[in-house]
Amino acid sequence: MDDELTGLLATGERAAFHGRPAAGVDPLRRAVEVAHEHGRDAEATAAAWLLSVCLSAAGHYGAALTVAEPLADSTPQAPDRRLFSSLAAATVASIHRQLGRHLDGRRWDQRAEQLAGNAPEAQFDAAVGLAADAVGLGDAPQARTHLQQAEEHTAGRSDWWRQRVRLEWVRAEVALLEQRAQEAVERSATAVALAESAGAPRHVAKGTLFTGVALVQVGDLDSATVSLRRAAGLAESLGAAPLVWPARAMLGALLDGAAGDEGPRALESARSVVRQIAAGLPDAYAADWLARDDITALLAS
Repeated sequence: MDDELTGLLATGERAAFHGRPAAGVDPLRRAVEVAHEHGRDAEATAAAWLLSVCLSAAGHYGAALTVAEPLADSTPQAPDRRLFSSLAAATVASIHRQLGRHLDGRRWDQRAEQLAGNAPEAQFDAAVGLAADAVGLGDAPQARTHLQQAEEHTAGRSDWWRQRVRLEWVRAEVALLEQRAQEAVERSATAVALAESAGAPRHVAKGTLFTGVALVQVGDLDSATVSLRRAAGLAESLGAAPLVWPARAMLGALLDGAAGDEGPRALESARSVVRQIAAGLPDAYAADWLARDDITALLAS
């Protein structure tokens, strides 16, 4: 049993952070079952959190919330289980942010902070999530405050590739919010380099998407087009739907009026993914998702 469970968890973790997220779903579901059957509560909690990460990264937000919310709502006493409950709350917060529900995201990140205790990894995820929530709410001072807290948690932790990548993403977002587009280009490029070194293609795709967005703000549209093509292609190869639609939508907008059919095809791809995401959401969340200004504009274009 130990060998099977260890193998299932390792397969799921590789899929979540170093491969196609969907490839981790079945092994992690099995890991949850095996862990529960043998009273391995800590491993069951870890597997459930990783499962929610895989589902979310593939764009199956409704299914991810079904897995993560019970963990995030619980308050286990065992430190290892509490760690994963905190990480699950941060994952729920991330899903709400991606749906445009930033106030709900902040509430769940505050929950993650409450559960984090003395676990540095959980403390970091809550802090960087709160910074991202503040960006979504247009509150740059609050974003900088939480970003500084996240930075403090990474001090001396050069092994934390995932956290360092996420830190650069949010630094780029804060820079864009404060109209410092060239800094955002540099921050996102650093994130890409870190993710490439870690062999984390989904994180490469997201960093490349940030680079494309920042290059648009700088006014370098040719380089932005190259970055967005790379982000979209890599995200599609991984089945990372949440990255596909914004990359394809921005690419389509940049190529509007250009020769050939790449622009219209990119926009149609983005619309298809947006509808796919909506189909997997609870009705109320789907309504909010489809009512977002950027989604409404995309579907009407």
